[in-house]
Amino acid sequence: MSNRADDFIKGLLIGGLIGAVIGILYAPKSGKETREDIVKKADELMEKAKEEYERALEKSKKAYEAAVSRLKQMESSAKEKVGEMEEKVEELAERGKDTILDTKGRLKKAIDAGVEAFKEEKGKA
Repeated sequence: MSNRADDFIKGLLIGGLIGAVIGILYAPKSGKETREDIVKKADELMEKAKEEYERALEKSKKAYEAAVSRLKQMESSAKEKVGEMEEKVEELAERGKDTILDTKGRLKKAIDAGVEAFKEEKGKA
C-alpha cells in the first residue's frame, strides 16, 4: 500500500509540474514573471505532495497501530486458551491417576481374595 501512495505522490508532483510549466510557458508574460510563476507553482505542488505524503503516512501509522493492537489481543486470547488447556490436562491427569490407583487397589483385593480362596481350598483337601 505504501508503494501506491508513493506512486500517487510522484504522479501528482510530476503531472502538476508538467502542467504548470506548459501553462506558464504559453502565457503571455515576461521571462522574469514566467520564472517566478514556475517557482511559485513548483512550491505549491511540493506543499501538496508533502500534505499527501503526510496523510498517507498517518493512514499507514493508524493501520500499523490497529494491527499491533489486534495482535496483542490475539496473543492475550491465545495465552488464556493455553492456560485453560493446561488446567484441563492437569485435571485429566489427576483423574487418570485416581482411576489407576482405584483399579490397582481393586486388582490387589481381587488377587488377595483369589490367593485366600486358593489357600482355603488347598487346606480342605
